[in-house]
Amino acid sequence: MKKITSINPTNGTVNGEFEFHSLDKVDLILKRSNEAFHYWRSLEGAERAVYLENVAKVLRNDKRELAETITMEMGKPIRQALAEVEKCAGMFDHFAANICSFLEPDIVKESPSAFISYEPMGAVLAIKPWNFPLWQVLSAASHILAGGNTMVLKHSGYVPMCALKIESVFEKAGFPEGVFQTLLVDGPTASSLISRPEIAAVTFTGGLPAGQKVAEVAGRNMKKCVLELGGSDPFIVLEDADIEKAAKAGVAGRFLNSGQTCISSKRFIIESSIVAEFTSAFVENTRKLKIGDPLDKDTDIGPLVREGQVSLLEGQIKNAVSMGAKVELEGGRVEGNGYYFSPVVLSNASLDMQVMKEETFGPVAPIISVENESEALDVANATEFGLGASIWSSDKEKASLLACQVQSGVVGVNGLFKPEADLPFGGVKKSGIGRELSRFGFYEFMNIRSTVLF
Repeated sequence: MKKITSINPTNGTVNGEFEFHSLDKVDLILKRSNEAFHYWRSLEGAERAVYLENVAKVLRNDKRELAETITMEMGKPIRQALAEVEKCAGMFDHFAANICSFLEPDIVKESPSAFISYEPMGAVLAIKPWNFPLWQVLSAASHILAGGNTMVLKHSGYVPMCALKIESVFEKAGFPEGVFQTLLVDGPTASSLISRPEIAAVTFTGGLPAGQKVAEVAGRNMKKCVLELGGSDPFIVLEDADIEKAAKAGVAGRFLNSGQTCISSKRFIIESSIVAEFTSAFVENTRKLKIGDPLDKDTDIGPLVREGQVSLLEGQIKNAVSMGAKVELEGGRVEGNGYYFSPVVLSNASLDMQVMKEETFGPVAPIISVENESEALDVANATEFGLGASIWSSDKEKASLLACQVQSGVVGVNGLFKPEADLPFGGVKKSGIGRELSRFGFYEFMNIRSTVLF
């Protein structure tokens, strides 16, 4: 039987091996999910809220253990891993508090009586990535389960221990059997499940090629899907901005999670009159980051998840330098055990470089100079992605008007957008379809039914 191998990216050693579920086990999991749905949906919102509150309590009680599992499997610095667990707990608190109001029917008119109700769809298949192994799963589960759906998780093969830990959280929280279950299967098997009658809908977070395949299968089978497919977020700094503040925020936004974040700042678009000053401040702040053991609470940058990520970044940097990029901070592969990669800062970037066209999933920051805000907007939108964006200017009105013209799902003005429970999250263009979080995410997997009583 095929196995999933969990590897510690800090030193390349094996954490453990886990057997893939047999087809019989997969069938049983899907059957349980459907059986559980009929009971779970019958509960009042307030009854489901108690279960969600229990999840938040378990997450906080087991926070250290869960965070260390994240760090062991994908290398996230422990300080950031602890924050990830806490944020997941807050997400469940939020939806527990809002289930009843979200489910309240909307009265459209009284004669004849017409109202809109919100009813769950069924079992939702969640295919999720490794970079935020708890958040990516639990942020979706919080509102999917709150609405009365059940959920079947196919997590990344890089984080099987996290996948099983998540399942145990729901067990400890007392959830009925079958409401949340983890599948240990490969990608092709997961894709094949979309067409199964037991699956009502699918949510996917990951790369564009895999997301396109999920969308194709979902479309062919007329299944609802929500896709979050990454981004190449612009970070625009206008000449009247607070340069030091913008540079510090840019470093934080680019190198969080060792740069392995879909919504991190990835293309630094700076007006030419301040590009030298910004670049200097950016490099200076980047030099202050500590690279090392992710279990050390003072570490800012841990290892990348796998050797393949290191090689991919090396190729993107080599392409940029060959096309005229200047290396302002020479980092790169760190020799020795583990998959460490120190930050690289590039200036003189151009639109035809891979670091500007592709998603750079690691600690690489390309800086491109533009003459004015109009050119900045053109460069920002010159991408197939459209997830997040950030705009910096002392003139908030001007920055806000510019923000309205950036093609993105979320945007921050003089600050970095961070996913929050009450704000919808998702992208445009090839960054995805649909929304997660907030009431908009809640309704994605609900049947919005119109009823008229004559």
